[in-house]
Amino acid sequence: MREYRVDEVARLAGTTVRNVRAYQDRGLLPAPRRSGRVVLYSDAHLARLRLVGSLLERGYTLANIGELLAAWERGAGVGDLIGLERALAGPWTVRSAESVGRAELEELTGESDATLQEAVRLGLLEPEPGGRFSVPNPAALEIGRLLTSSGVPLDAVLDAARLLRRDIGEIARRFVELVDVHVVEPVEEQLSGDALRALASLVEQLRPLVVDVVEVELARAMEAEIRARLGTHLERLAQSPRLGQGS
Repeated sequence: MREYRVDEVARLAGTTVRNVRAYQDRGLLPAPRRSGRVVLYSDAHLARLRLVGSLLERGYTLANIGELLAAWERGAGVGDLIGLERALAGPWTVRSAESVGRAELEELTGESDATLQEAVRLGLLEPEPGGRFSVPNPAALEIGRLLTSSGVPLDAVLDAARLLRRDIGEIARRFVELVDVHVVEPVEEQLSGDALRALASLVEQLRPLVVDVVEVELARAMEAEIRARLGTHLERLAQSPRLGQGS
């Protein structure tokens, strides 16, 4: 299981270091593991933080959340709750992140700190100790290199990445909303151990299927767009009298 420093787990959960420590003080978050002077948080901590954040967004107070978590632990058992948390926090991709240094990124970003910061803001890069960067999705970096080396301006590539992140977020929201509205909300006040296990099982089964659905639909859409946009250029080139002439 992966482990995180407090600043990293806070960033991944969309909260602050101060909040992480406050939730821990309130008993909403289990104590982290200590390795010497370093405090380390696990995927289970990350899932709990995301769960707390989701409940706060829906209007629950910290006191309400504490009561809800306590009720779950009493009624469903800690094992069922942890099982759901792990299902929620489990990875949705098997591809590993890569680590790169600033020098390796200069061919893509140049010397622009602003461009590098924008890539970090978009989640394409994550700062690491020692001036290195983690690349959560190496394929995205390779696409960026390929497009820029083919003449696409880097600003245009980052704009496309920004829009892609927005659109992918909307797709994810729709899937999660289906489960939230039709599965969780109707039984929210009576979430038993069986209900928690069923919900964890649903998330586990959805994970590979959702990824496959998005991959296939994107491939079909790319084929259609290439035929529609680039096909027109190919037709004009095929009719050009210059085609086939030597240089």
